[in-house]
Amino acid sequence: MRVGLLVAATIAFGCSALKTGASDQWVPVRDISLEVAAGSPLDFSSLLPNGTIDAAHRLVAGPAGQLAYAVTPEKPVRMLCASLAWSPASGGFPDHDGADRYARQLVRHGYNIARLHFTDASLMAGRQKDFDFDPETLDRVHYLLAALKRNGIYWIIDGLSSSRGAYGGHDDRWEANGDLKLRLHLDEEAFAHWRTLQEKFLARVNPYTKIAPIHDDALALIVVANENGIEFDSVVHERAGKLHYDKALAAPFNRWLEKRYRSTDALAQAWGDFGADERLETGSVRLPDNRYDDSPRMRDLQAFFVEMEGATVARMSQVLRDLGYRGLISSYNNWPTVQTGLSRRILEAVSMNTYHDWVGGYAPGSALTQASSIADSANYMRMIAAAHWLDKPFVVTEYDHLFWNRYRYEAGLVMPAYAAHQGWDVLCRHGHGPIVLAYGEPYPHKRAMLPYAIALDPVARAGETVAALLYRRGDVVVSGMRIPFFVRGEEDLSQDMQAREPEHLTDLALVGGIGLTDRVASEIGVEQPRNQDAQAILAALRESGRLSEANRTDTASGLYQSDTGQILLDRRARQLRVSTPATEAVAFASLREPIDLGALRIEVADGNGLVSISALEEGASLAQSRRMLLVFATDAQNTGMVFRDSEERIIEDFGTLPVLIRKGHVDLTISRTAGKWRVSPIGLDGTIYPPVRTGAGPVAFRLSNDTPYGPTTFFLVEFDDG
Repeated sequence: MRVGLLVAATIAFGCSALKTGASDQWVPVRDISLEVAAGSPLDFSSLLPNGTIDAAHRLVAGPAGQLAYAVTPEKPVRMLCASLAWSPASGGFPDHDGADRYARQLVRHGYNIARLHFTDASLMAGRQKDFDFDPETLDRVHYLLAALKRNGIYWIIDGLSSSRGAYGGHDDRWEANGDLKLRLHLDEEAFAHWRTLQEKFLARVNPYTKIAPIHDDALALIVVANENGIEFDSVVHERAGKLHYDKALAAPFNRWLEKRYRSTDALAQAWGDFGADERLETGSVRLPDNRYDDSPRMRDLQAFFVEMEGATVARMSQVLRDLGYRGLISSYNNWPTVQTGLSRRILEAVSMNTYHDWVGGYAPGSALTQASSIADSANYMRMIAAAHWLDKPFVVTEYDHLFWNRYRYEAGLVMPAYAAHQGWDVLCRHGHGPIVLAYGEPYPHKRAMLPYAIALDPVARAGETVAALLYRRGDVVVSGMRIPFFVRGEEDLSQDMQAREPEHLTDLALVGGIGLTDRVASEIGVEQPRNQDAQAILAALRESGRLSEANRTDTASGLYQSDTGQILLDRRARQLRVSTPATEAVAFASLREPIDLGALRIEVADGNGLVSISALEEGASLAQSRRMLLVFATDAQNTGMVFRDSEERIIEDFGTLPVLIRKGHVDLTISRTAGKWRVSPIGLDGTIYPPVRTGAGPVAFRLSNDTPYGPTTFFLVEFDDG
């Protein structure tokens, strides 16, 4: 979801611009190459191997509604997703050698599925005729798909990302200026354009795989159109002095009302507030003037949207099936309202986008709030948890805790830990690409860290490394407690177009697995209307024995413990702790007292950050492993960043490379006694440097991220027992 901070993005403070990064507390990254070396501690290809993609291993929805291989549908598989949203500004699709190197690197980083986003825009960049794909780009896309498949990486592809589709003559393909996503619901020409786009791209034979992508076992999911909800599209196009709803909606809305109410008198009686000049018989009933005014008119408009969106996605799905596609289909992948929840009810798989501290662009004056996601109890995660229809695969097509928010280290725990706990199927942190092969590529969006560009950010990369272990490896286990949110249907719509599941009830996602269901209530859950209290529901779960009496959750004090006992969120302290046999981690805003996670204890820290430790030997716990990956992430900025305010909320200039990492230290103890132990820095490319801490017996040391070999976020802990 990319709209929540439209107001914040326009704030302008009158203070002078302030430079950052000049202090000796910020040290420049020395690494240039970011290609992880084979066999290094950052190479997860053996720890998280990718298999062969073939008919037996096509991804399907298993009987429990989770992704699985066709040959073993009862066994869920978990997919860590690489977002590939390249544009000319970020370098575009790589050449053949670059694609091979890139695919190998994705495997080493632990990815087993990739999402191609805005591919339509790349194919049509600079083209003047409809469907006149750039031949070099098309060749590179085809080769990349083949390289991904050879490396055991499945595909998610948008049927449409750009609102300009494959129309020629546009130079704003990555902007939301076009109206194609709305017209898909209304206009036969627009629908035919979308259908032709699928035929000319997805149904075209790939010369490197010898099969069309739409028939390929590697294609796991098609999102028919990204962020294409009617209400969301109207919000994106909202402008001062412009009607909130496009006039093209008026005629079909009138036809829908006529079928429902039959007469003007019946409609007027139902709505109450009805204009004397409005008549169903002449099709002159108006759309709501203001989307934020609650009314019966607005409630009916939502019901109309649900019906229209359902019919449209059904038509689009039939097109894909007629072309021979066998994989999963999704749509309406953002905007977690009650209305869109009903539209997603008919989907084969639910997909959602979500962001914390959304940023509207790269222009000077763009702003964020510098707020912690833990301080609002991970609301960006809870919003989409409540959009999940239980018993359907759930795919996070986009998420991020955006640069330059100083708390973004939290994302390395919040989303992967709770995604694993909820049992979600795919997790995709959004960016131009999740990795780059080196710093210093000569493209506008690679010259400095930017929002939606996680590959250059050591903090985001550290988080993705932890995510590969917590989420894909399954260090965090799935909740054993389901808390359904019962849905009746259209009667759940209110007069508020923006209504969503109440936040005080989505807090339940921090304790157990939540989601929507239209099955008859046969278990403890959230009923309609939503007037229950979360604490009362938790009390009922305790009384039933489904939630342990020892569970520490106390909603009044902002303390939430998962039913598994592995995750503890403390909203007031702004801490998130994860304790599993193979990984222990904590994200903290400050450290007022030591944190004991079990095997790992953090005694002292000189600032906020993320600390995690993970066993690196297959099947070994922290108590057994002789090699462990230690992650310590603070903050990172570009050289010469300039802000308009002292709180660093409003950007003036993003600056340039090299990236600067904020110096920090933590005092750690590991509950292990060894004959000898050592702690060695790991470069961002996986290079192991000489130890910076050594000892024998009890393991206790001060760890600084400012090493003699340059700042880093990674360390290798090794034990010689005996």
